[in-house]
Amino acid sequence: MAEERSRLTVWSFLKGLFKVVIGLSLLAQSLLFLMVLVVVIGIASSVSRDLAGEAEEGGPSIKVPSESALVINPAGVLVETTPPADPLSDAFAAALSMPVEGPVSLHDLVAVLRSAAEDDRINVVVLDLQGLFIPSGSASKAHYLADEVEKVRAAGKQVIAIGDYYTQEQYLVAAAADEILLHDFGMVAIEGYGAYNTYLAEALEKLKVTAHVFRVGTFKAAVEPFLRNDMSAEAKEANIAYLSDLWSAYADKVDARRDVTVSGGVKEYAAQFPALMRAAGNNAAKAALEAGLVDQLMDRPSQIAHIASIVGRDEKSELKGFRGVGYRTYRLSMPVSDPHDKDDKIAVVTVAGAIVDGDERSGAAGGDAVALELKRARTRKDVKAVVLRVDSPGGSVFASEVIRDEVLAVKAAGKPVIVSMGSLAASGGYWISANADEIWSSPVTITGSIGVFSFFPTFEESFAEIGISTDGVGTTPLTGIYATGVGPLPEAYGEIIQASVEEIYGRFLGLVAEGREMTPDGVDSIAQGRVWSGLDAQRLGLVDRLGTLDDALASAAEKAGLEDYAVIGLTRERTPFERFLEGLAGRDDGITGEADTLFAGTGASALDAGRVARRVVAEIRSLAGYNDPQGTYVRCLTCLPTE
Repeated sequence: MAEERSRLTVWSFLKGLFKVVIGLSLLAQSLLFLMVLVVVIGIASSVSRDLAGEAEEGGPSIKVPSESALVINPAGVLVETTPPADPLSDAFAAALSMPVEGPVSLHDLVAVLRSAAEDDRINVVVLDLQGLFIPSGSASKAHYLADEVEKVRAAGKQVIAIGDYYTQEQYLVAAAADEILLHDFGMVAIEGYGAYNTYLAEALEKLKVTAHVFRVGTFKAAVEPFLRNDMSAEAKEANIAYLSDLWSAYADKVDARRDVTVSGGVKEYAAQFPALMRAAGNNAAKAALEAGLVDQLMDRPSQIAHIASIVGRDEKSELKGFRGVGYRTYRLSMPVSDPHDKDDKIAVVTVAGAIVDGDERSGAAGGDAVALELKRARTRKDVKAVVLRVDSPGGSVFASEVIRDEVLAVKAAGKPVIVSMGSLAASGGYWISANADEIWSSPVTITGSIGVFSFFPTFEESFAEIGISTDGVGTTPLTGIYATGVGPLPEAYGEIIQASVEEIYGRFLGLVAEGREMTPDGVDSIAQGRVWSGLDAQRLGLVDRLGTLDDALASAAEKAGLEDYAVIGLTRERTPFERFLEGLAGRDDGITGEADTLFAGTGASALDAGRVARRVVAEIRSLAGYNDPQGTYVRCLTCLPTE
């Protein structure tokens, strides 16, 4: 017995010693990691300061050669705002040669253009937009960028657009340049605007899937894909109306900026493109040149040489060919404004993407997260007004109401709320906007879609085909919901859902009528799920004024009685360390490296494939947004894609 206790004592001692050794080893590793981290942070801060250049009296100074060119070549999908980045993960991904690409913020692009317009060291701005994907549903963003390019020109800078290929929206921005260069194997692809859906009724019938659709309104075409094999006449009428407004706005702007030689302007260029291409010897680039859409056809070396002839050659610059600075370097070294310098502030709260219940997630706006931002703006004494920037097709009814409740609370606190609509503010996007003090939109904003729907598939007939069924008992008819899916949807539940949809639609009409000083019947006559352009929405009273985010900010300042104020919440400022890591990672909200290649594009086939792939991914991602507690949605499914 004594010998056994001795062995146990020795074993306990050895185990304790082993734990001490392991603990000391882990402590040593932790200390080593902390030492390395401190060194990296020190290097990062040093490099960041050296890159930006410390000014004597606060803020970085941009290290840009005089009389140089700024190359702007973003890569990624153009979005309203980007989610918070994880620059450390991106840096490690880049170190492992993993691709890193993110969305491109509209407002970051605008900030760079505005900085370049005021920078005495920038003589030329080069637009290389091939890597920038602008969805057809983001027409207002393309118009906004084009207007900013015109302001750069008005400031006395020369703007040159270069590219192998221009999509329709890319060309709208490029058309604002002084000169457009196109590769002699390239193309200007202008096709107009269209709305096409995939219809599933026959497929669902063959698969024996029962589609339970609950809706209110004549024009709620969102559910047509489940019920029909084609687009209804009502949906066609609604769609062609707003698409025509978008197309006319596009053509008017291009025709005003370019001397299009085709009779009828750019609209006829698109309509007659096959004939124009044949007349140009089946050369799409030559057809664009002869139509006056571009100024010169040049291969890549010639385009670089052309820019070098204006700003001078510099083989040692990061642009490898002419004196200038790349977009990433310029952004990393731009001075950061301090909103604390101003006593009064206007908060911009952005609702971008589908409105979902809960917290924010990538590509979506969480109702709780947006409401929290509005609450912070309401409770901060230095915030005197709120601009609600809406770029959303809608989504969860419950989440939309959570946001609207907080909009009303901000107004009740005596702070004006101004809505600025982006490319899309439909269904739930309009629900959260209706009670603002004032609504601004672009003429090409897609809005309206005031309607409600609910969709519930069951598979009882599908399972019956393979011999699976369900049966049981319950204390009330409502317990049959437990069998739904394998079993049919209980009739009582169908009645409940339809009643809920009708009640929510009535509430939708009521809140719009209250906010827009209309009658419910008057709202109903222009609602029923129909989509409108911003131009028509103003005519119908759904929108107060047409203009940009800047106009909405000016209106908010006027209503709050502000003259000297700061704008907060529009973009998230990065710390110097984050900016340094983004530089290591090759990521700057999706900015490609100029030192690697001046040309971000890879040709029409890659662009077309990317467009399809992005659309598929967006559709799959959108399924995660259907998380309304009651399964009821105010969402525009027929609006043009914005991602």
